[in-house]
Amino acid sequence: MMEYSILFIIVLFLIGFAGSFVSGMVGIGGSIIKYPMLLYIPPLLGFSAFTSHEVAGISAVQVFFATIGGVWAYRKGGYLNKSLILYMGVSILLGSLIGALGSNLMTDDGVNMVYAILATIAVIMMFIPKKGREDTLNEEVTFNRGIAAGSAFIVGIGAGIVGAAGAFILVPILLVVLKIPTRMAIATSLAITFISSIGATVGKIATGQVLLIPAIVMVIASLLAASLGVKFGKKVNTKILQGILALLILATAIKMWFDILG
Repeated sequence: MMEYSILFIIVLFLIGFAGSFVSGMVGIGGSIIKYPMLLYIPPLLGFSAFTSHEVAGISAVQVFFATIGGVWAYRKGGYLNKSLILYMGVSILLGSLIGALGSNLMTDDGVNMVYAILATIAVIMMFIPKKGREDTLNEEVTFNRGIAAGSAFIVGIGAGIVGAAGAFILVPILLVVLKIPTRMAIATSLAITFISSIGATVGKIATGQVLLIPAIVMVIASLLAASLGVKFGKKVNTKILQGILALLILATAIKMWFDILG
């Protein structure tokens, strides 16, 4: 049984707050940052270490609540593309549920490897030059429905395994593959991520991978920080947002591969 001191809870809260602020700012569920933070920071400070399965379970619940705040903040801006949300949302929900239920059969290293693969793919996609106009209106945006649904299903499976909801790879897919304008991609990815997190959370709870106290602490931090991040994000140049996202993913991917191969 894991013990939770006041100091440990404060550390968890700060991890949740920092990750969710950035997640709201760049349109990701925050797990790209919080997954390694939860894995490495507590033992570094002398607290009990979480297993990869526990981190994935905590992340899944936290992402569910963090994305509610993000979507709510974007609801009136005209950036949410309902057609994209429908096609990708249904696919990612199925994928994440399958991934979350199946993850119970995997080792910790297996879960970490899936995370590192997702992060590496996302980094590569972020650095592929994208074409398309930033000023395209919502109703003028077109996309390939098959590619949208298929890619969302595959991302969902991986995201269900690591509890990350997949937004950190959804954003590059929306930008690079589907050629969606940046701000619309960020807002829409939050809505798709929210749907993905439903499947991941249900699967993780059903297989007993969720620790209640850390999950609650992370959720409270997320609710406070996510909408603040969205407000800040709206004031920043979209190129800067993309740069921040790419650097975060790159740093995480390098660290994860170093640990797995080391």
